[in-house]
Amino acid sequence: MKKAIPAFIALLGAAVVAACVTNPVTGERNLGLVSEEQEIQIGEQNYLATQQMQGGDYALDPELTRYVNRVGQKLAAVADRDLPYEFVVLDNDVPNAWALPGGKIAVNRGLLVELDNEAELAAVLGHEIVHAAARHSAQQMERGMLLQLGVLAAGVAASDSEYGELAVGAGALGAQLISSKYSREAELEADRYGMQYMAEAGYDPDAAVSLQETFVRLSEGSNPGWLQGMFASHPPSQERVERNRAHAAQLPDAGMLGRESFQRMTAHIRELQPAYAAYNEGRKAIAEGNAALAEKKAREAMAIEPDVAKFHGMLGQAAIVRENHDAALQHFDKAIELDPEYFEFRVYRGLLREEAGMLEGAREDYERANALLPTAIAHEGLGDIAASEGRLDEAAQHWQVAAQSDSPIGQRAAQKLAQLQRSGR
Repeated sequence: MKKAIPAFIALLGAAVVAACVTNPVTGERNLGLVSEEQEIQIGEQNYLATQQMQGGDYALDPELTRYVNRVGQKLAAVADRDLPYEFVVLDNDVPNAWALPGGKIAVNRGLLVELDNEAELAAVLGHEIVHAAARHSAQQMERGMLLQLGVLAAGVAASDSEYGELAVGAGALGAQLISSKYSREAELEADRYGMQYMAEAGYDPDAAVSLQETFVRLSEGSNPGWLQGMFASHPPSQERVERNRAHAAQLPDAGMLGRESFQRMTAHIRELQPAYAAYNEGRKAIAEGNAALAEKKAREAMAIEPDVAKFHGMLGQAAIVRENHDAALQHFDKAIELDPEYFEFRVYRGLLREEAGMLEGAREDYERANALLPTAIAHEGLGDIAASEGRLDEAAQHWQVAAQSDSPIGQRAAQKLAQLQRSGR
């Protein structure tokens, strides 16, 4: 084995040299173990599930997503790499934006309310476009591949834990990618070329300077939302401010800011901030088992905007705490009516239907939930239903998937699977 290791490393080194590609943004030679076809495939396969993990699409205002997509496509049109770029707005308070390989990009509602104008939005989206175009996420994956190969060469076994306690299967890779911290060089590169895209698309690149100044100021505060959002994966710094300022001086400054249009398009989400503040208080109350306070906060939020599915979902959760499952079903019916494309409501309704013996309806909810975001709890439920109907092979398959989760639910599914195997059935 010792003699084989140097030969393996030599082969690995030769493979790395052969796999170098030209970075389409910088023109530099970079590692290219992940092909463009693979990048696009990874982005497409993980985009929906990653959105679901991060709160789901902001379904209340489709025009806002269309607006953000229009801005993004203007920037994508001048990007150095032609990818199937997509842009969505997520229903998430955390100020953040992220890009998956292949140009799949999302921006949170919580970040939009912190921006001042369309040019600052263009600075955010241009930055994320560069992360995709310059293969920054792919490079992170490639470094991970080399690390794994290096571990193999040393004869050391290692295993990575599953992401989170709920999700299994699709979306885990996307979650890892969007939570990974980019290198200093990658952040500066995304700033520089993102500003260039801004200028070419007709935006004032100085907005990228004011944006970073805002981020630096906010990072000096103690708001945990910022720390777990944009600043976790895109750390601001005075160095980035100064570099942006120097680069902006070299670019045309006659571009648009678009403050009026941006403020008009984001007016509704700004008006809803008190409603979401009440909702967040209600979420904390649910976690503490205080159903009365959660109901009160949900009603406060609904008095401002009655058509937000998550507010109805909170009433459903509070009804579960009160063990009023009939009322809970009604609330989740309404939440699903308002937003049929969010996995969480389907999981809750599936649990309630299963408990009530409505197995066909429960199965439909679990299957639809898993199509949006596969979870241990939905797979466990599908396994339980299959077992109750004598389809033991199908039950075993679902429990096996659920057991991938490092959670009490995953452990419970593993126990059911082990018991089934011990019975020899």
